[in-house]
Amino acid sequence: MGSPQTFAGLWDRAVRNHTDHTFLLFRADSGAVSTWTYAEFDALVEGVAARLTACGVRPGSPVHVVLRNCPAFVALWLATSRLGAWMVPVDPASSARDVARHVTRTRPVVTVCATARQATVREGADGRVPYVLPLTETAADLAPGSLLLAAPRSRPERSALPRPEDRIAVMFTSGTTSEPKAVELTQRNYLHVATAMADLSGLGPMDRWYVCLPLFHANAQYYCFASAIAVGASVGLTARFTASRWPHEVAELGATHASLFAAPIRMILARRRADAPALALRHVWFAQNLAHGQWAELAGLCGVAPRQIYGMTETLAVVTAAPPDGPDPARIGAVVPGRHVVLLDPVTGRPVPDGEPGVLTLAGHRGKDLFRGYLDHPAANARAFPDLGLPVPESGQVWFSTGDLVRREADGQFSFVGRVDDVIKVAGENVSLTEVEAALAEAPGVLEAAVVAAPDPVRDQVPVAYVVPSDPEHPPTAVRLDAWAADRLTPASRPRAWTVVDALPRTSVGKIRRFRLTPSPEGALPTAPANCSGSVHVQDTRVRSPAGAADPTKDQSRPMGRK
Repeated sequence: MGSPQTFAGLWDRAVRNHTDHTFLLFRADSGAVSTWTYAEFDALVEGVAARLTACGVRPGSPVHVVLRNCPAFVALWLATSRLGAWMVPVDPASSARDVARHVTRTRPVVTVCATARQATVREGADGRVPYVLPLTETAADLAPGSLLLAAPRSRPERSALPRPEDRIAVMFTSGTTSEPKAVELTQRNYLHVATAMADLSGLGPMDRWYVCLPLFHANAQYYCFASAIAVGASVGLTARFTASRWPHEVAELGATHASLFAAPIRMILARRRADAPALALRHVWFAQNLAHGQWAELAGLCGVAPRQIYGMTETLAVVTAAPPDGPDPARIGAVVPGRHVVLLDPVTGRPVPDGEPGVLTLAGHRGKDLFRGYLDHPAANARAFPDLGLPVPESGQVWFSTGDLVRREADGQFSFVGRVDDVIKVAGENVSLTEVEAALAEAPGVLEAAVVAAPDPVRDQVPVAYVVPSDPEHPPTAVRLDAWAADRLTPASRPRAWTVVDALPRTSVGKIRRFRLTPSPEGALPTAPANCSGSVHVQDTRVRSPAGAADPTKDQSRPMGRK
């Protein structure tokens, strides 16, 4: 048989070629580990597909998945793909209001959720979903006679096989600065990202991903599960992210590969136990900048130099990646093979020279190596796929504007500057809030920091900082932080106020929600006289964690991370 043309076909090929090879290991909260081969899990996928069919799922039907990491999530994903239906994976901690938005925008035939959160989901669904299936989020969900496998085990009708262009999923963006957008993805999209990321990470059949990041998010699906299926590798999945046990679970599950984000990495390093095993991983991806010291500590823990990558839900495979030899934690690497980018001035739309920040704009085919579009959102699609008047490298390609500012260095590698909205003007000088945050992460006594803009009558805007201390009992003082910044940051980049917080407000996948940080209850910051170059300080006392914050020094009750 030829090469598969769909993600469903990729799974079928993996089952044929790696029948008795381990596919999934699931570590429950109890510590018990359940294991399935490719063939064993495929039988469960057939059963789940039969159950969905009995609930009215047909080709083109949406299936709403409101689950944390569990084997049923994986089976539902593969079953909907096989049926030519599409999955709507969302944060398992979604509120009733969130669920109402999901249901309104996607009109699912079935919603699958945890029994413990069933009341919230039903409140949001408000009777608009024909079937709501509550699960335990344990291995028992795939046991014989369970609710998900209660339908007759006859093979579902597969006369109409999925086509490459068929929708396979709609994933909601993190919504850090605006209403989440619904990203449309195709069978061909998942097929492409599976093979591209397997090749980029050097994955082989004997490798095993460790997955603690949430499955409803792109990172775990794209980089780990999909790439494993492409080559017949296996995945070690945990029910939840536990910072203090991360090294232990990686070792227990025999993982060779891992993928993380900066927020959970800082949690892991802060909560590392004295008995943490020395790991010998073959490969580690990470996204979002780490301080050099944190990167070095992570490298020592993992036994390999972690490589930073840049990508988005919309880009499928990553756009840039650090080289395997000598990666620089302050850079996002060089453009990966097969990708074509230009950096454009956010005002003029013209290409910028090396060393100048520009909007990373990527050429690709919609529905293949770029997402198909934002669901029912023509205005967002017009902004995402602008008519630039620039030639594309290949026929049929379009330009996708990521909205992220990056800078090409002299050696061809890229540095991440921030979202277009994250660059502010301080007395006419550009200041990247992202770059200031990265610098502050190196300050003594600081675990992590977030920087936001505050209005200033003299300078228009100024940066102000919120810092999480490494030692909550002995937070750094504003005086020491100001002195540290004066030695390392330009005058325009130095925060004009410092506030110590227990934790930073985040999305469920670890991205900082800056809009939940305000310089003061009135939304304004006291400023120094026009002839004063010194900083003005918010009183250096502990404040309550902002709404939605997660403590980066404590184990979390739900997984973190983000692509």
